[in-house]
Amino acid sequence: MKAVTFAEYGGPEKLTYGEVDDPKVGPDWVRVAVRATSVNPVDWKVASGGLDSALDVVLPAIPGWDVAGVVTEVGPAHRDLRVGDEVYGYLRKDAVHGGTYAEQVAAPRATLALKPSSLSFEEAAAVPLAGLTAFQALEDALQVGADDVVLVHGASGGVGVFAVQIAAARGARVIGTASEANHDFVRELGGEPVAYGDGLVDRVRALAPDGVTAVLDTRGGDALTSAPDVLADQHQGRVASIADPAVAELGGTYVFVHPDVDDLAALATLADAGDLRVPIASTYPLERVADAWRESMEGHVRGKIVLIVG
Repeated sequence: MKAVTFAEYGGPEKLTYGEVDDPKVGPDWVRVAVRATSVNPVDWKVASGGLDSALDVVLPAIPGWDVAGVVTEVGPAHRDLRVGDEVYGYLRKDAVHGGTYAEQVAAPRATLALKPSSLSFEEAAAVPLAGLTAFQALEDALQVGADDVVLVHGASGGVGVFAVQIAAARGARVIGTASEANHDFVRELGGEPVAYGDGLVDRVRALAPDGVTAVLDTRGGDALTSAPDVLADQHQGRVASIADPAVAELGGTYVFVHPDVDDLAALATLADAGDLRVPIASTYPLERVADAWRESMEGHVRGKIVLIVG
């Protein structure tokens, strides 16, 4: 099969597109013909060596964790999915080696759910990692409900676009930080935009004079340290961060996404109900992955970058 690999740490120039062996399918695993995958910043951070102390990377490695495709083989111990099922998932495994930047991928059952029927393969591939991150932060860490006023930092980014919509679908009022060029986009997602930078606390307080009830930080830095100043007194510490474990010093929760079939199914339900749209910033054929990574590394992506595989 064709796949993208890197044999040593480095930037996009270290990526190679070519033939590799087909993946083996374990007893509880399935094989998926990949139709699309998406680019997450963690992909190129892993390939740079920046996460070597935290993740076991077996070289040469195929990067990528998001997938949407069709089941083509089912392991002998597997009982749920069937050949021909359209699926999507977050394929984090024990080691970084056989990722989703490939024509085929072998996937543990616990990482896959049926694809939302209302989404294309390209749209579905953009959801899992970012969508699960947003969902688990709002559901598990913050327990956001209809009575909440939620501040989402980075509301136009990969995780933020899902967080704004998920919180709004729960009935919460959502305020989202974004550059002024993205304010209309945040409004379309269901949020009330505010600009970054000096005066942020005052701008948030102008919209929510009594303070917000929860903060989701996707950026770190000032976005995190300003949390106590924008939170209502009775909600101090109700902050989650996907960017900085130092959130614990504020009494909050650090969120590191994990594969979860039930959460994927919940996201699919939101999408099929029309409550979750998937903004795609750009698409590339798999062989142009280096260009896709360069766009991602510029840091101004609105939504997700998708790689089309088959």
